[in-house]
Amino acid sequence: MNDAVSSDLQNGSTVTSKKVADEPQTNGTKDQEDAGEQGDTVFQLKVHLPREPKTIQITVSTQEQMHDVRQSIIELPGTFQYSCFHLEHKGERINDFVQLSDVKDLTTDSEIRLIEDPYTEKEARLHVIRVRELIGAAGDRTDTLHGISSGTSLIDSVTSAASASNTQAFTEYDFQSPGDLSNLVPKTHEAAPKTVKSIAVSPWNPPPYHLRQKGHLLYLLVTTNEGEQYQITSHVSGFYVNKSSSNKFDPFPRAAPKAHKAHSLLNLISELSTSFDASFQKYLDHQTTKEPLAHFQITNAAPANPWIVPSSVSSLANHESDITRTQESYLVGGIENAETLRDWNEEFQSTRELPKDTVQDRVFRERLTSKLFADYNDAAARGAILVARGEVAALNPTETRDAQIFVYNNIFFSFGADGVGTFASEGGDEAARAATGKDVMGVRMVNQLDIDGLFTPGTVVVDYLGKRIVGQSIVPGIFKQRDPDENQIDYGGVDGRDVVAADEKFVSVFETLSKALKIKKHAVWDKEGKRFELEGSVETKGLLGTDGRKYVLDLYRVTPLDILWMEECGTAVNSPERTNGAIDNAYPHRMTVLRPELVDAYWKSQMRVWVNGEVEKRQAQKGSTEKQIEDKSNKDTESESKSEDKEAEKSTEGEDSEQDRIDIANFEFALNPDAFSGQEPKTKEEKAEWEQDEKEVRQAGEFLRSSVLPELVKDLTEGDVGFPMDGQSLTRLLHKRGINIRYVGKVAELADSKKLESLRVLAIQEMISRAFKHVTGKYLKYLPVPLTSSAIVHLLNCLLGSELNSKPKAEVDEDFALLYPEADLGFQEVTPESLKKEIEHQIRSRFQYTIDSRWVSDIKHVQLLREVSLKLGLQLELKQYQFTKAGPSGTAESTTPTNESASKDNEKSTSSKKKKKARDGSPASIVSIRTVAAVTFLPGDILNITPVVKEASPRSSLAEEALEAGRISIMQNQKELGRELLLESLSLHEQIYGIIHPEVARVYNSLSMIYYQLEEKDIAVELARKAVIVSERTLGVDNNETLLSYLNLGLFLHAFGSTKEALGYISHALEIWKIIYGPGHPDSITTLNNAAVMLQHLKEYHSSRIWFEASLRICEESYGKSSINAATLLFQLAQALALDSDSHTAVHRMRESYNIFLHELGADNKNTKEAENWLEQLTQNAVSIAKHNKDLKARQALKGTSKLIGQTRPQPQVGQTVEAASGRSPNKALDSRTISELVKFIEGTDQKTKSPGKKAPGRSNPKRRGGLSAAAK
Repeated sequence: MNDAVSSDLQNGSTVTSKKVADEPQTNGTKDQEDAGEQGDTVFQLKVHLPREPKTIQITVSTQEQMHDVRQSIIELPGTFQYSCFHLEHKGERINDFVQLSDVKDLTTDSEIRLIEDPYTEKEARLHVIRVRELIGAAGDRTDTLHGISSGTSLIDSVTSAASASNTQAFTEYDFQSPGDLSNLVPKTHEAAPKTVKSIAVSPWNPPPYHLRQKGHLLYLLVTTNEGEQYQITSHVSGFYVNKSSSNKFDPFPRAAPKAHKAHSLLNLISELSTSFDASFQKYLDHQTTKEPLAHFQITNAAPANPWIVPSSVSSLANHESDITRTQESYLVGGIENAETLRDWNEEFQSTRELPKDTVQDRVFRERLTSKLFADYNDAAARGAILVARGEVAALNPTETRDAQIFVYNNIFFSFGADGVGTFASEGGDEAARAATGKDVMGVRMVNQLDIDGLFTPGTVVVDYLGKRIVGQSIVPGIFKQRDPDENQIDYGGVDGRDVVAADEKFVSVFETLSKALKIKKHAVWDKEGKRFELEGSVETKGLLGTDGRKYVLDLYRVTPLDILWMEECGTAVNSPERTNGAIDNAYPHRMTVLRPELVDAYWKSQMRVWVNGEVEKRQAQKGSTEKQIEDKSNKDTESESKSEDKEAEKSTEGEDSEQDRIDIANFEFALNPDAFSGQEPKTKEEKAEWEQDEKEVRQAGEFLRSSVLPELVKDLTEGDVGFPMDGQSLTRLLHKRGINIRYVGKVAELADSKKLESLRVLAIQEMISRAFKHVTGKYLKYLPVPLTSSAIVHLLNCLLGSELNSKPKAEVDEDFALLYPEADLGFQEVTPESLKKEIEHQIRSRFQYTIDSRWVSDIKHVQLLREVSLKLGLQLELKQYQFTKAGPSGTAESTTPTNESASKDNEKSTSSKKKKKARDGSPASIVSIRTVAAVTFLPGDILNITPVVKEASPRSSLAEEALEAGRISIMQNQKELGRELLLESLSLHEQIYGIIHPEVARVYNSLSMIYYQLEEKDIAVELARKAVIVSERTLGVDNNETLLSYLNLGLFLHAFGSTKEALGYISHALEIWKIIYGPGHPDSITTLNNAAVMLQHLKEYHSSRIWFEASLRICEESYGKSSINAATLLFQLAQALALDSDSHTAVHRMRESYNIFLHELGADNKNTKEAENWLEQLTQNAVSIAKHNKDLKARQALKGTSKLIGQTRPQPQVGQTVEAASGRSPNKALDSRTISELVKFIEGTDQKTKSPGKKAPGRSNPKRRGGLSAAAK
């Protein structure tokens, strides 16, 4: 809300992150490119204050801006009260926007002075907001955009539970239990101490005209904890208590001794309330018990909206009386609210035109860009919600609903539907909807390319209540009425493709764009048959704005059409009859283009072929005589020069060096985005050229089907990459590989092995959830808002509750129905059977997949509910949802919608929950059993619906460059340089994005892995903890990236020595995993292994054995009992059994491992030999123990030893290779210990020979999810 406050928090966090690395870095950024500039110097700056504590010292950098120094000052506890001031050096005022190095005569020994300034009305309003937030008087907010518990973090709850956990819980852990939804909601916590009862704007506000002339700015009403009310005047000189009352207006100062005045409202309240200082300190102490990062205000990103939220009567969602809630818009924007109206387009384009010559220029530019996009996305999403709810008047109210356009907050809104028939030949509304989504992606790509002289409008797409709404910044001149002989568009197609414009002014910038996007310059023809040469697709338009800037619009066709899909589904140009629905499984529209990632992958593939061809040419030339080379020189000059150079070099140079010398600038590759779009070439040459373009586009589509898809399936089959957990991670993995989501049906078909059963189930679940989203959108599109909950709930009951009630009835409030007599209530006619048919039809047409008719009985209820809720933006009440007559699913215990039970279920332990079961017959338990309604969902279960937003924010290229450079340096063993670059990247990410941002969460996670591999475990732990918090708040508490961050945090804590706490985090991650996917995910094998190893470190050998067995069970289900993965786990389990003194079973398991290795890898493989040696020694040891009756002695000896415990392994990200996650060689042996060491270890005789300070080498865990497929190599 308050930029000043949020800036404080961001800067404070930046300093904290730098302390992680024990480096004296500050907010400044080193300008490494400009050697002529002064270097970055960090020093302590002394600041003199007008009040106690009189002086402070802060750490600053010479390349830091004075604005950042201001924020550093006011974030300190002793200087909270200052907000309206300037800084002086030697009596001269310092500009807030200059660097310290530019301040005249400022040295490392200098001192500056803080001078309080007179307030303006704006400064006074912001000061009030800041003080309210600072002392905890701001109260809760009901936001039209951000939902219930948005941006929440579970870290405090999980940490407290982890600290209180005991290892006994791991012995009794239920690996097959369903996920408990209460794990998605924070536990209830102690309320923060109240510092004042209220700070509000007085009813006497605003000041009358004559008093404004006397410096009166605001009138406030403060109620202290003692119950005293004070009317306060905000004056240009500060704040004072006036003589007004509730029925008397006298805004002038009270006379002594009741006179109280201070420059800061904070100091004034301290004078008025005797209990304030103590309660404020208690409040600060209370806040310090929480994780600071979990409560910082989110300014540069959209907070995540959880799909399961506390009950409306829960203390976690308590709605309290606060008159100032209604006054906040005034406090932020003023009486006229003019400050919130911004010229978005001018801000976007002027920011793009900022200089980017030096690192400092780029930092400032990208930081401003990130903030601007965040502000615009927020404003556009808010406006879209109002448009969807019918709260904004249309500019053309006489048009049909889908054709209406709106302007709100200087943003232009339209519906993602074909209101005027533009896409009639492409699929109508479906095509328009798809085009808007692809346009956002295209705008994001152009923004990322950052081409000089080419501009894009701000673009956001919002899906809300079945409607798709597009919000764009208003391009100057786009509504201008041009002369009859002028086109509305300056480059590209006008009014479809009938008229084509080709203004020469756009050629240069479009040429640069096309080269970057690998688009071929090609000919197009208008309706008269006139030829035009275009640098981009005919659908991509250029507009010369009245501001003189060149804008690119309609970027939904920046890649070619997927002709193979179109021909298969009946949407190609030569099969129009199928597009009109004549064929049942025809795809809904023709906007099926290839993904940019696929074009890049195909480009690399073609370049590889070209390079190999060039190498072959070189080798042929190398074998010929010098005379032959000279004879060929006229044909290939460059080949001659390089061959001669190569002749001059030593013959020891191999093929690699030859290949490195090939200039890839000579490689040409581009695709025609208008191929197969209906263009009609005229001449014979044009037709031949067009046929060649179409052939190349067809080959790109074949590359997707013949190479990319099979390669993905192969990688997942072999376990070479992290496995997707849910729809989001599956979608992200497919898109990263260049695979459109429409191919998820093909993925399901290819996942035909036992190893890929999880992938097949996930792909089918994704198709069902997407189909349900489209079906729901059809019923919601024109439905009045008050009726939407009834419609969604009925459809959910038909999808997920049909086993409980096969004939659910829609609950529609009759009063609402009477209020909207024209509303289409067709959803009432939907039955489980009819919905099943609709979903099957959607899957058949959108994914070209025929789903098994028994799919309803195979669905995973909680997981599908989660997918549907995330796609529709639903926020459901935390309670027990009963999907079948057999019993509830989703929560381990009933969670009633009452405040008491909702709170208790979050706080109680397992034992207390069991006691609660016995109270059948109590009112709470009666409600929780849900005997009231024989349906799964009720309309009241949907507490809120949030928008799903697609936006076009670019990533920071500068921060990513530093991160990549750091990684490369580490790989090249330049560790010191690598550390500096990584710290620089971390600083850049935090400065540019702000501290709470998904990209920052990802860099925290990446850096934590790197520092873990560098053995700097304390840094790895702190960065991993930050990754968890930021990921929870921006991606979601149950996002797959959040889950992996929790797993890595547990791993690093174990390495740091906090194994018990680590197990708590891993336990939480496993519970979240059950909700995301359910029990038995393939990647959980690694997690269970890690937990088992940790339990061994705690000498909990029996618990460890149980977890190893659970890991093996999942491995055998996923990969088969005879897989190498299972053999590796059997090998590890046998050692765990030996530790648990079960020598007989240990021998049995080791024999199984040996037999699998022998059968799969052969007798000569090192793993087979190692298993054979272990089997022999374990057998001998088992016989020895039995013969000498030393079972008891052996058990005691084992439990006194913990030196030779296995190692844990990092969890790979979805789609990331395991080697990349671990940073280790894939060719590790099964166990690095010697046979004699284990025998001594089991018998307890190694204690005599081992030195106390030296640890024996540990063994490797399985390479990937319980297996070493590398063992086969």
